[in-house]
Amino acid sequence: MESKKLALLCRDLAENKKAGNVVVLDVRKLSSITDYFVIASGGAEPHLRAIMNEIIDRLRLEHGLTPRAIDGDLGAAWQVLDFFDVIVHVMRADVREKYDLEGLWGDARKLGPKRAKPAKSAKRRKPKATPKP
Repeated sequence: MESKKLALLCRDLAENKKAGNVVVLDVRKLSSITDYFVIASGGAEPHLRAIMNEIIDRLRLEHGLTPRAIDGDLGAAWQVLDFFDVIVHVMRADVREKYDLEGLWGDARKLGPKRAKPAKSAKRRKPKATPKP
């Protein structure tokens, strides 16, 4: 799977579990380590675990993808999924603020948020002409 598509899919999967402030950073011009970072915030340990499991399980079941490595632990409130071209960081909000990955990689281009599909507009009917007396 193309790395950009994988990064956007990871973002969507994190958002499925109500991850907060999910950001995708394009670091291709800044790093030889990976192409994209996906950074997501979660609450307590069960929320972080739900986000991680959603990404790992759905990618494995639907796309046959598994992370090369998983690092960190929920007690430290920061876990990393390494998909080689995409690295996913799932962090508690206070830890995310402390380490400020977005600031550290501030020169990276952020991929825009998911765009909602435009609502279909209802066709307006012309009022029937009333006969003039």
